[in-house]
Amino acid sequence: MPICGLRVSPGKYGDLIENTLTDLRESSVLDRIWSGDYSVWKSEPTGIADRLGWLKITQKMREDVNQLQCLALDVKSRDYTDILLLGMGGSSLAPGVFRAAFGVCDGYPDLAVLDSTDPGAILYHANRLNPAKTLFIVATKSGTTTETISFLEYFYKWMSDRLTAGEAGDHFIAITDPGSSLAELADRYSFRDTYINAPDIGGRFSALSYFGLVPAALMGVDIRRILDSSLKMEKQCRENDLSMEKDNLGCILGAVIGALARAGRNKLTIITSRGIECFGSWIEQLIAESTGKEGKGILPVVGEPVGPPEVYGDDRVFVYLKMVGDDSRDDAVDVLEDAGNPVVRLSIDNLYDMGGQFFLWEMATAVAGWFLGINPFDQPDVEANKILTGKMLGDYARDGRLPDETPVLTCDGISVYGKPLSKNMEDMLETFLSQARPGDYVALQAYLQPTDKTDRALGELRTKIRDRYGVATTAGYGPRYLHSTGQLHKGDAGRGLFIQLTADDVQDIPIPDDMESGGSSVSFSVLKRAQAMGDRKALLDAGRRVIRFHLGSDVPGGIETLTAVI
Repeated sequence: MPICGLRVSPGKYGDLIENTLTDLRESSVLDRIWSGDYSVWKSEPTGIADRLGWLKITQKMREDVNQLQCLALDVKSRDYTDILLLGMGGSSLAPGVFRAAFGVCDGYPDLAVLDSTDPGAILYHANRLNPAKTLFIVATKSGTTTETISFLEYFYKWMSDRLTAGEAGDHFIAITDPGSSLAELADRYSFRDTYINAPDIGGRFSALSYFGLVPAALMGVDIRRILDSSLKMEKQCRENDLSMEKDNLGCILGAVIGALARAGRNKLTIITSRGIECFGSWIEQLIAESTGKEGKGILPVVGEPVGPPEVYGDDRVFVYLKMVGDDSRDDAVDVLEDAGNPVVRLSIDNLYDMGGQFFLWEMATAVAGWFLGINPFDQPDVEANKILTGKMLGDYARDGRLPDETPVLTCDGISVYGKPLSKNMEDMLETFLSQARPGDYVALQAYLQPTDKTDRALGELRTKIRDRYGVATTAGYGPRYLHSTGQLHKGDAGRGLFIQLTADDVQDIPIPDDMESGGSSVSFSVLKRAQAMGDRKALLDAGRRVIRFHLGSDVPGGIETLTAVI
């Protein structure tokens, strides 16, 4: 079923998808979405009517292109070498995609994203950056995101200690919503610029707003071409004749993933050409946080190495994002299709097509939400972790320490926390993973410093789990994943097995109590531990299956030990 950059090989689900498109037409879903009709998803407007600004943001942002390009040229003329974006979730993922895809543009500063409260991750940037040559972007919709404000307090103090009085603020740009506390801080501390985003756009739908485009412009990406690509896709997604022969890619993709999820194929497995793997992380948050609620959910599986058909269950849908001219993964995808798996192929002509891909996936997610009968714009279960983390930090403020936890097993330098399932490491992990049933998934939650070695070790662990137990696997660094897949972990049907990985921090650094004083009542290590403990408690409260392995000081070695016993 080929159409204009999208080809669907439905396997045995061809009639189901055609009937699904008929349902879309007869329910006038497309017209209702474009008219801003909240009743597409729920009977009440709360959390929907004020979250549909993404539908029209492309044209609005086109009016600001010249302004953002002037900002970029001015920053370039000041010989900045680095930009560090401080943000979490929807405020940081799209900029990360742009940086990974486009690299360092000639003559423009390099952009990095800090979205980890791990002290090692923060010190990595503090130790490499030249304060006089660094610009910070502080991005948070609410203006109160704990991690982002902690980053700001630390790096503003770091800059103030290294520059002359009054210079620090000129090295900061804020992106936030109207009236947020970050906007007030930016004004008080004389930030270089503040960009007030449209308030009717949720974080995960904000890639084509200031949150995505200010960083992209500053690193030298031609944002006009990004928006032109998005506008072209937007026009395609207005096409009312919904059939596989037409080119409304957003509705067709949404119908495919929504209908197949209802049919039990709810593990949306993303395969990409080399060079655009980064796009999968953005899709992961969009799909997981939008659909994982009310006991339902589509699990995005990103970064899992492609395997032969026999290692997959019958709960998979494969989406292949292919750069035209890169055939390196064609054969592997063909084998999966030949085995009867539903496969969706999306062709990308050049990197600027990602503007259209952002809009395509946003529309597809909204349409899939209609099929699932959920509100794709809220995140009702995210608050549980925030509350429990706050309680942990309250205990720390009162007692000077976090609540005690006692391991049920210590072996080979690794301590295990959870139910006492066995008396040795091999049986402990085997007993936990043997709970997996068809349709389940295993999520690795790594409260560790992100490094290439750790990435590789996690990849080997998840592959070993998938190949032995035949279940989908995901891996995410904490607390980053809390703003990405954390909603689905607690809001779906409870099909996850969660392996939490923690370790000793080699160094710790204090979080300033505010942007001026030298006092500190909590450190980044304590914050990270509180977030891990809070999320584990939230998962257990939701009836999820959780085990924690504390790896000590040798993180890659500890992960390799777990891999070896499977």
